[in-house]
Amino acid sequence: MTQLDHKGELQHYLQAAREALLWKLEGLSEYDVRRPMVPTGTNLLGIVKHTASVESGYLGEVFARPFPEPLPWFEAGSQPNDDMWATPDESREDVIGLYQRVWAHSDATIDALQLDSPGRVPWWPEERADVTLNQIVVHMIAETNRHGGHADVVRELIDGAVGYRRDASNLPDLDATWWDSYRDRLEQAARDGAKARHD
Repeated sequence: MTQLDHKGELQHYLQAAREALLWKLEGLSEYDVRRPMVPTGTNLLGIVKHTASVESGYLGEVFARPFPEPLPWFEAGSQPNDDMWATPDESREDVIGLYQRVWAHSDATIDALQLDSPGRVPWWPEERADVTLNQIVVHMIAETNRHGGHADVVRELIDGAVGYRRDASNLPDLDATWWDSYRDRLEQAARDGAKARHD
């Protein structure tokens, strides 16, 4: 495989993860894309905002190609987790638009550099801070898919919608009755397993 083929394959998987993450916002109200669904406050629009922010650093600053827009939630005086939720003044379109502009900037970095081009991650431990573009693109694929998994669970908690893509859920095509029965079976197995082990 040539470097160009390998780079294209990496970009394909990164783009698929990006699009899957954005798909989790589709069809939801403004409240539902923002509302915290777990005790740590995880919410769909915040996941997208955070992922955009992280990608802007890894495929920007790390290769001396900083993303040109300010990200106020990373500036001095910002609160912890300010990148993990959308303020009332930030619209869904604002956050999605930011993410898409980050994609364009990141893709330009990937296009401009070789996969073995060096970079430096200043927020990583010194012994791991020196990296290559290949390593960071793989890292961003993993990072984006990890947050996509968070979004999967949050979306299911909101309205029961599941799946990796709108055209391929990656789940068996079974009706709600089967899924209710399946969940009940797992609940019973969990209780029986705990009892058998004296939990």
